[in-house]
Amino acid sequence: MAAEEKVRHPIAARLIERAMRSGEEHGQAEHRQRLLAGLSGRVLELGAGSGTNFRHYPSTVTEVVAVEPEAYLRGQAEKAATTAPVRVTVVDGVSGALPLEDASCDAGVACLVLCTVPDQERALAELARVIRTGGELRFYEHVVSKRPFEARMQRLADATFWPWIAGGCHLSRDTAPVIERAGFHIESCDRFPFSPAKLIPPDPHILGIARRV
Repeated sequence: MAAEEKVRHPIAARLIERAMRSGEEHGQAEHRQRLLAGLSGRVLELGAGSGTNFRHYPSTVTEVVAVEPEAYLRGQAEKAATTAPVRVTVVDGVSGALPLEDASCDAGVACLVLCTVPDQERALAELARVIRTGGELRFYEHVVSKRPFEARMQRLADATFWPWIAGGCHLSRDTAPVIERAGFHIESCDRFPFSPAKLIPPDPHILGIARRV
């Protein structure tokens, strides 16, 4: 139930913030620029974290509604919003009950967040609800490996320790099919390995555009 969705990871939130900074220095800044290029109008960003994306939004965006449920990260996002090149409104909210009206956004952004939501299908259903018909969902996520051994290791980590130390993150989610089942048509989807730091093995990532149908 969305009403029961609670997000409080005071230690993991600080580690996530550091990981995002490291990722920017190792190539993620370019990925975020690709993710957001060409957006316009009112945009919902699900799980904005500390606001790392904000500086990459193009001037054609009229407003970003940045939903972030974790208190520490939301505070950091509010600070980042003050220097963003576009208008950013940071709000409290959870993935299963977004605080926006139906079809109230021209686009949605899911950036390294669908790995952490408790229910991917519900979160994507909410994104489909608030994005107007014909609007875009821009997605950038790490996903399950196509290599059987690596995928088994990811599932083992998910079943044991990883979500507990990484703020609910799951390594073994196959996100693209869930996007399509939620009422989106994927128009482009690049798949590539990426690591946010030298000592972390690269995981497969997907970056693309889906259209609300």
